[in-house]
Amino acid sequence: MPIVLIRPADPHADAGPIATIYAETGIATLASLEERAPGIHEMADRMRAIRERFPWLVAERDGAIAGYAYASDHRWRSAYRWAVDTTVYVSPAHHRRGVGRALYGALMPRLAAQGFYTACAGITLPNPASVGLHEAFHFRLVGVYESVGYKHGGWHSVGWYQARLRTSEPGVTPSEPRPPAAG
Repeated sequence: MPIVLIRPADPHADAGPIATIYAETGIATLASLEERAPGIHEMADRMRAIRERFPWLVAERDGAIAGYAYASDHRWRSAYRWAVDTTVYVSPAHHRRGVGRALYGALMPRLAAQGFYTACAGITLPNPASVGLHEAFHFRLVGVYESVGYKHGGWHSVGWYQARLRTSEPGVTPSEPRPPAAG
C-alpha cells in the first residue's frame, strides 16, 4: 500500500482537488446535507477562513490529494470555544485504504495540542464506514436528529457523535485555545 503523506492544506494549490472530492463524496452522496457544490474560489475562501483558527489537512498518495480533514467551530456561543466539529472526506478512489484514519490520526492530536477538549461530528445515517472511522477514534453516539434533512428525494437523519480530546479538571478554568501550529 502506498504511503500517505499528511500535510497542511494550501488554499491556492489544493482548493481544486478538495472541491472535486467534496462534490463526489459530499454533494453526490448523503455524506453532507449541503446541496450545491462550492466552486474552487469558494472552497479556497472556506479554507482560508477555517485555517485562521483550526487545522485543515490533506492526505497525498502518489502525488494526488486522496482526502482531507479539518475542524471548525462547534457553535458560535463563546462557552463552546473549547469544542470543535470535525470533518473528513476521502476520494472514492481511495476508500478503504486508511486515508481517513491517517487524516484523523493527525488531526485529533493537533486539536488537543491547541487546547480543545471535545470533538463533535454529525453523520448522515446510515453511513457504516463513517461511523466505524469515528468510533475508532473514540467518538460515541450522543443523539440522533431524526429526519432532519431533505436531500436526493428523501428525509435523512443525522447521528451526533462526540469524543474527548483532553481531560478537563473540575473547578479549573481552561486556557484559551491557541491558533493552529504551522506545518
